[in-house]
Amino acid sequence: MKVAIIGAGLGGLATAIALRKHGISVQVYERARELRAIGAGLTVASNGLTALAAIDPGIVTRLLELGSQNRHFQLRKAGGELIAALPTTYMARYGQPALNVLWSNLQQTLAGFLPPDSIHLSHRLITIERAADRPVLQFDGREPVTADLVVGADGINSAVRQAIINDGPPRYAGRMSWRGVIRYEHPSLRPDEVTFFAGDSKNFAVFDVGGGLTFWSATVLWPDPTVSGDAASVKARVAEAFAGWAAPIPEMLAAMPAEDIVERPIEDRTPVPRWSSGPVTLLGDAAHAMVPSLGQGANTAFEDARELSQSLAHQPNIAAALAHYEQIRVPRTQVIHARSADQGSRYYEADNEIFSRGILERATAGQQEFEDWLYGYAP
Repeated sequence: MKVAIIGAGLGGLATAIALRKHGISVQVYERARELRAIGAGLTVASNGLTALAAIDPGIVTRLLELGSQNRHFQLRKAGGELIAALPTTYMARYGQPALNVLWSNLQQTLAGFLPPDSIHLSHRLITIERAADRPVLQFDGREPVTADLVVGADGINSAVRQAIINDGPPRYAGRMSWRGVIRYEHPSLRPDEVTFFAGDSKNFAVFDVGGGLTFWSATVLWPDPTVSGDAASVKARVAEAFAGWAAPIPEMLAAMPAEDIVERPIEDRTPVPRWSSGPVTLLGDAAHAMVPSLGQGANTAFEDARELSQSLAHQPNIAAALAHYEQIRVPRTQVIHARSADQGSRYYEADNEIFSRGILERATAGQQEFEDWLYGYAP
């Protein structure tokens, strides 16, 4: 079996590793010219680490060396008043911690588990054609590639999704976000701790991502999804939005190089009941992009990678494998999608007809019950 994965992001690389563990031939095609560092951090939650450990325990061992375990959590008002301070219990409850890590470190770690010649950069997908029931990938300025199976792991603006579902652009969630990574010292910034500030329809998260670096992420209700035209305008926007907030927020934003601040509208996609068309399927944000309220984008992609590889390894043919993969993954990701939308103060009433009663009941379960279901994922 020859598998072509479109997208060398976190989900695509994890899938390639998982498939190679089963002796499946895999090639990854990425439109970017290089895998370069970006100013972002993320939390690999217990369920994500469990999925990665099931793919290759060495991945988790390496990430624990690079990142920062989330041992403490603080919730504060915009003015700094403490609402709650709690130790985290992920390790004790689920067998894996919540690990804060640089996005680029995670991508480089995953790429290091693959042969360099299996990742092909500067490959922008144009179309997917068929020849004798096999997909033929047409790339911009490149030779076509024929595979037995194509996996679209190319993100929220997936070209593969448009080729098989064609549902247009993502939906704006009514919020603008900014993020950055900085080396910044302040008495309130402690190792292995996450602090979340909230107030006036805004929030600002700060957490240690290891190596003396701090990642911050800010979100504001914003009627217009248009991003700023230049770096200076981006910095001015976020600085104005959080002016007067408690230290170290204004000071940290002032110290950020304008060109290192990433501004993005928060978007998601309407859930669909099928991710596959013939020998072409979707994974990660390409399949189930959700708002980041629960921080589950990468984590669910790692789950997808594990379950897709298992289905391909143990089902009798590709069609059966993709049907099994969807049977396992679609309901779970729909629950997480609905819960993320709800906790992000942005629930799509029009989506209610998409979700079954069972999906909605699970998505609205009590916090402890939901966390046990989410983080207690067992491959």
